[in-house]
Amino acid sequence: MITYLAYYLLSVATEALKAYQAASLAQYPFGKRLLIRLIGFSSYILISVLGRTLRFETEDWANFERIEFDGKVPIYSFWHERILAGTYFFRGRGIVVMTSQSEDGEYIARFIQKFGYGAVRGSASRGGVGALVEMIRLMRSGLPMAFTVDGPRGPRREAKMGPVLLAKKTGNPIMPFVVEARRSWSLRSWDHMQIPRPFSRVAVIIAPPIYVSADADDEMLSEKRDELQRSLAALDARGEQWRRQG
Repeated sequence: MITYLAYYLLSVATEALKAYQAASLAQYPFGKRLLIRLIGFSSYILISVLGRTLRFETEDWANFERIEFDGKVPIYSFWHERILAGTYFFRGRGIVVMTSQSEDGEYIARFIQKFGYGAVRGSASRGGVGALVEMIRLMRSGLPMAFTVDGPRGPRREAKMGPVLLAKKTGNPIMPFVVEARRSWSLRSWDHMQIPRPFSRVAVIIAPPIYVSADADDEMLSEKRDELQRSLAALDARGEQWRRQG
């Protein structure tokens, strides 16, 4: 029994460690491998330099502390467009993120791992079920998870089911949050990616946690996804109001 338990714990630790290690690029030609490494490293440097200039403040941080007080692990949930400032603010917490099984997903995995995140490959269209199973297993070992809930390619600000299913299977709550920069640029991408301007103030606003019952049926799961959608929309409104106050 002790031997089996030791083996199980070792296997869990080994699999968890893989999430924090860069994946093999053997399937890509040399030029692509070089480009992926270059973009991943450059993104890390740029976000690091920008992040050090930002002045973060938090609102309703007690909602995060409430999750820890209850002995749970948060499922961080936010819009894809706020990934830059969010990545910097929550760095070094061991959070595991789902990234797509694509070249773009590999760029993202490479730079977030340098900030102390883990990466599980999959998306709503490719490998999503397998990635979700892996996230369930890692979360049951105590690791926090995160979703860009409208990623990787939209529709913009339309919450998907991933965080809700993970909450049902693990008993851990969804923690919606928004990161709002007082001064920023927006890219002409599908998500209108927000890039905070250097030295801008940035608000991190945390919503109350959303729990999902282990016996939730399809109708209840849809209701919880709608609740997540409403929570994020309310956060958007609060973030917009905060930004205009400046």
